[in-house]
Amino acid sequence: MIRTRFAPSPTGFLHIGGARTALFSWAFARRHGGSFILRIEDTDLARSTPEAVQAILDGMNWLGLSHDEGPFYQTQRMARYQVVIDEMLAAGTAYHCYMPPEELDRLREEQRAQGLKARYDGTWRPEPGKVLPTPPAGVSPAVRFRNPSDGVVAWDDLVKGRIEIANAELDDLVIARADGTPTYNFCVVVDDFDMGITQVIRGDDHVNNTPRQINILQALGVQVPQYAHLSMILGDDGQKLSKRHGAVSVMQYDEEGYLPEAVLNYLARLGWSHGDEEIFSMAQFCEWFDLDHITPSAAQFNTEKLNWLNAHYLKRAEAQRLAALVLPRLQARGVTVSATPSLPAVITLYQERVANLNELADAAAVFYIDITPKSELLVKHLTPEALPALADFVAGLPNIAWEPAAIGALIKHSVAAHGLKMPKLAMPLRVLLTGQEQTPSVDALVALFPREEVLKRLAAAG
Repeated sequence: MIRTRFAPSPTGFLHIGGARTALFSWAFARRHGGSFILRIEDTDLARSTPEAVQAILDGMNWLGLSHDEGPFYQTQRMARYQVVIDEMLAAGTAYHCYMPPEELDRLREEQRAQGLKARYDGTWRPEPGKVLPTPPAGVSPAVRFRNPSDGVVAWDDLVKGRIEIANAELDDLVIARADGTPTYNFCVVVDDFDMGITQVIRGDDHVNNTPRQINILQALGVQVPQYAHLSMILGDDGQKLSKRHGAVSVMQYDEEGYLPEAVLNYLARLGWSHGDEEIFSMAQFCEWFDLDHITPSAAQFNTEKLNWLNAHYLKRAEAQRLAALVLPRLQARGVTVSATPSLPAVITLYQERVANLNELADAAAVFYIDITPKSELLVKHLTPEALPALADFVAGLPNIAWEPAAIGALIKHSVAAHGLKMPKLAMPLRVLLTGQEQTPSVDALVALFPREEVLKRLAAAG
């Protein structure tokens, strides 16, 4: 049974890199009929916050990345970690270390001054024939893992290929602090074992943690999962992704008017491909997804491509769904949506012309608020030659069927009677009704408004 996990630390929001990791882990489990586990790694009590936990849960929910088990919280598993630590102490794979932090800091400074790698020197590590110092009175010890002193730790990374690290490069990791709290790398190992994780898919910033975690797993005599380390995501400018260009909360994409399916589709193509396919559903993605086609090189974020995808999905979304997403955005702007015109009808008229939901809300707002066209637009389009045609059009409005074909026929009749071309009347109508020069087809635009509202807005020309 395939079992993957997404294990964020709640020290901040769910950012785009974390979202991609979650997506790949979720899709791999779905592809193989396995389970996707959500685990909150909240042992960093100083930095973890309930607000960050909620932000992660909100982001996962918005993206639709549903978990099969969890969320599990490491802070609720402390008793389990202590059991494993006690077992390791008894087995000799871990030991008590009484070196105080300030002494360790001095040791590392001395090592750096000598051009050496800064590391714990094994003062309290038990060895055959070695006499350990006398434990200082009143000092609570940390617990260190007894890392193998020779050989190599190696794994076949499912993205990066074979990786080998000499054990001599690794010092003895603290797995429990002097106050008894277990450390990150140790908790991860116990969790992955207890939860039966078969594939660990995560960012390549964890590569350096992997040899330590493998050694602890082997010391426990348990199955080592497969590892797949995803390369980083670069910004539009090729630099490391930052808040300036994309490393923002996933929920900010919601605020900026993106659809979750557009964000998911875009994330799926960041470092993975299936031939030349650019647009696909999550069902297709789960059917196609494998780890073999993840590139080991960094992926580059492209806001223009994301915007293009979002516009694509907006065009194909159901108007009722978009109306439900646009309504709170209008309410946040102080706009009260009336029954006429119906918001879904407005959405239908505009959804192929916008790039995001906020643009759609801006376009829809003009149907429900009083507008005052800019004077320069009135001067530009309400010309002396246009006004008589406009007057004829207004005079004919009360007597026609209120639908685009009849309105379009009246526009054509009005401009023909004055020897004008269509834009000479269409542009004044756009400006007077919406305050804008760019709108959808003017006959469909006019038909959306109530007849009385059109007459009221066009009266401004007189």
